[in-house]
Amino acid sequence: MSLVPLAEKMRPKSFNEMIGHESLLKNDGLLASLLTKKQIVSLILWGPAGTGKTTIARILAENSGADFIELSAVTSGLADVRKVIEHAKQNHRLAQVTVLFVDEIHRFNKAQQDAFLPYVENGVLTLIGATTENPSFEVIGPLLSRMRIVVLQKLTYNDVEQVVVRARKKLGISAARLPLGSIKTIAKLADGDARRALGILELASELTKGKIDSKIIANAAQKPLIGYDKNGEQHYNLISAFIKSLRGSDTNAALYYMARILAGGEDPKFLARRMVVFASEDIGIAASPALNIAVSSFLAVERVGMPECEYNLYHCATVLAGAQKSRAVTNAMAKAKQAATEYGNLPVPIHLRNAPTKMMKDLGYGKGYDWQADFKHAEGFLPPEISDLDLF
Repeated sequence: MSLVPLAEKMRPKSFNEMIGHESLLKNDGLLASLLTKKQIVSLILWGPAGTGKTTIARILAENSGADFIELSAVTSGLADVRKVIEHAKQNHRLAQVTVLFVDEIHRFNKAQQDAFLPYVENGVLTLIGATTENPSFEVIGPLLSRMRIVVLQKLTYNDVEQVVVRARKKLGISAARLPLGSIKTIAKLADGDARRALGILELASELTKGKIDSKIIANAAQKPLIGYDKNGEQHYNLISAFIKSLRGSDTNAALYYMARILAGGEDPKFLARRMVVFASEDIGIAASPALNIAVSSFLAVERVGMPECEYNLYHCATVLAGAQKSRAVTNAMAKAKQAATEYGNLPVPIHLRNAPTKMMKDLGYGKGYDWQADFKHAEGFLPPEISDLDLF
């Protein structure tokens, strides 16, 4: 058995060999243009795992004739960054371009990222960072402003199938041993990650000398991880989809996103809190009992815990999705806050003020007010300057 992983053996050596990202790699795409002109600029390659970020960086650097250095932000520190910078300074004096590729650049802290700034700006160092996280959250602004962001989309099922077919031929596996159905199964389990697809194929081919069927593939793949990051963009994307599905009264979608969020390890109290807010923000007076259900669900989550509290969460989400919706409370709140901002210093009408002393009564405090249910004062309850305020 070879010690070199199949994914490394199959790594493309040119953009023509790469599968997917046609808008970037073909014709007048940004990366294709850089390759044609033999240019190299500082880039952030942002995209899911297994989409070719490292491959793109290597191809660009080799094409430009640059001195190419790779670091992983997972295993490197500030001392490693400084060594690279000193090396780049020496190259710069010799008119040699230095390209530093930093994998998982979002793992570098602010101090480590700050160290790059002056050298990227003065051209001593060309920086290419790869990240699976939204760089606007994870990369410092001054560094982002000096780099071009290239967004790589997840590979399609068809893209991954092409990768697997190419690898099948490389391994000398016949079409009979790895039929089309098995290729599609691998592509589905890989979920847009070419490296994962090749890893599944490699292990599956070692587990059996016979036909590589769905059972062998499932054994090789094991349980796929559900994509979720508690503090990253995926977190915000999924919770946004969950809330929008509730708002759109799509119970199926709401429960699907809830399942993904919980399977990703999110704190169930986070979901419960969001539904308490939703019950007033988006349902409000259209179905006021929804708030009671949401609050009760939050208390149940606190007291029961996982996994049993999932029943309460799914119960609540189902009710909220099916409830009538009203933004009246939310809209009224916005108008009230705006009025308070514009007219926040108006004095409270004297007839609404308490009169605990005789002097205050003599001055007209509380005049004409009668303490009874639903009492309507002749002079109203708002300052006269905004007596026509209409929030509902």
